[in-house]
Amino acid sequence: MATQALVDRPLVNPVRTGPKRAAEWARRAPLLPALVFTIIITQLPFVVTLIISFLRWNALDPSNRGFAGLGNYIAVATDDALRSSVVTTVILTVAVVVVSLLLGLGLALLLDQKFRGRGFVRTLLIAPFLVVPVAAALLWKHVLYNPEYGLLNGALTWIWGLFGGATPPQPDWISSMPLISVEAALVWQWTPFMMLILLAGLQSRPGDAIEAARMDGATPWQVFRYLTLPHLRQYLELGGLLGSIYIVQNFDAVFTITSGGLGTANLPYTIYQTFFQAHDYGQASAAGVIVVIASIVIATFALRVVSSLLRNEVTR
Repeated sequence: MATQALVDRPLVNPVRTGPKRAAEWARRAPLLPALVFTIIITQLPFVVTLIISFLRWNALDPSNRGFAGLGNYIAVATDDALRSSVVTTVILTVAVVVVSLLLGLGLALLLDQKFRGRGFVRTLLIAPFLVVPVAAALLWKHVLYNPEYGLLNGALTWIWGLFGGATPPQPDWISSMPLISVEAALVWQWTPFMMLILLAGLQSRPGDAIEAARMDGATPWQVFRYLTLPHLRQYLELGGLLGSIYIVQNFDAVFTITSGGLGTANLPYTIYQTFFQAHDYGQASAAGVIVVIASIVIATFALRVVSSLLRNEVTR
């Protein structure tokens, strides 16, 4: 019977297979230059960085070069400055992501309501996310935080003048609260991003369920708690994961506002110091590999959340 089944099975027509395969290659061929370019730009530098991370390579000591094995990774794990920068990175990332999500949720709930000029207000709220990161950091450092002519101290002077005060406080914001100064600048820039994601989630809510809950006498808080918030869970996760990927790698705000001083040096800034100031290329590469691996782990969770959102949209 098995022999008869093999005899009865139709042969694959090579004439039909050839054109089909050629058509597949014709569809894929335009993507090959982009794929090659991406590999050259992203993957080859990472491979070189990975190789250097296993080498003893300090430009200040050219005679001491060779294979270091896991020595650079052990140095990264045991160095006090690097461990402190890891803690600073975690605190900075968690604070910025959580505050940006809360503010973004509040703004998304406001923009989900219908009112005159909603499109204009939405455009204004998105604007901070479109500002170049270095320009945003310079804006906060000089326009807002400057103790002599900054807007924050100017506002304090105006408020003190309203109540007859002659000597208003003029704090040096960056020196007195350095990490909070960096976090505030990043929150201002990333809140619009969170707002857009959560606003998309709000606009995809099932309207019939909300109307049914309101007709049954549910209060706005009950609708938000039992319907809106569970629906936004995946969007909150997505915003938090995507924000974490970028904020973990943030260098611009730390470098521009505090230059890594006063306990604000995060891991990317410490890598910059190790590479460009200490010229320890091996240790800096090892720390960079760790940052890339952490970003890949976070990105993996983000992709899973995105795929689950897409599956839910398809099944509706």
